[in-house]
Amino acid sequence: MDGFVDFWRAVMGMPILASEHGHKVDYLVVVMHWLMAALFVGWILFFGYVLVRFRKSKNPKASYQGVKSHASSYIEVAVAVVEMVLLFGLAIPLWSQMVDKVPAENESTVMRVIAQQFGWNARYPGKDGVFGRQDAKRISLDNKWGDVPDDENGKDDIKVYNDLKVVVNKPVVVHLSSMDVIHSFKVIALRVCQDAIPGMNIPLWFKPIKEGRYQINCAQLCGTGHYTMSGGFLTVLSQAEFDAWEASQGGGGTTATSFE
Repeated sequence: MDGFVDFWRAVMGMPILASEHGHKVDYLVVVMHWLMAALFVGWILFFGYVLVRFRKSKNPKASYQGVKSHASSYIEVAVAVVEMVLLFGLAIPLWSQMVDKVPAENESTVMRVIAQQFGWNARYPGKDGVFGRQDAKRISLDNKWGDVPDDENGKDDIKVYNDLKVVVNKPVVVHLSSMDVIHSFKVIALRVCQDAIPGMNIPLWFKPIKEGRYQINCAQLCGTGHYTMSGGFLTVLSQAEFDAWEASQGGGGTTATSFE
């Protein structure tokens, strides 16, 4: 399947692929395009046939009996069957895998991402692997994350803005939310797209397989500065590079954060 998808990805000019599950997504896209192409060509040929077969010069008098053949019904049933195969054989199993089989967090890169107008805030648990306690009642202008003071687990947490880091060939678990309106976390190269909804903590996961720096887009119109949401980037690093970056942060949210 990979060879088939790689060939058509090049032919169709599809974006670079940097996630493990992306091959299945691209396979579904390619097959859907072939189905749409077949339908387009088929209906164009049928339209041409109708124009010639029922032209006025050959049929000067209208027939009120209608079409007696059931060929069109059979074709419609066949198209519906193909669409059901794609839905139940490819789309739903892929969706189920990504929703129901979230990797263990102790074997993954874990982060909390909060979207805002107009950027992406992320928080990592630091070396201890435990997030500091947060309390929505404590959120204020001086405490944007609602951190609980003096919580030892939060002293090494890392907070970043528009500059997310993950490890290659290691699952990434994201807990996604929004602080204002509905946004949508979309990284095209990773074939990831998930709405961020205020008041909800929505998990998503993926496994990056290619190092690089990939743009984060917002797939929901979220305000006048919607276009600036593409200023966020997700960088896939080696484990050694990620460890060095993590150590350089020093914990305590030393990297620039923005909830303005």
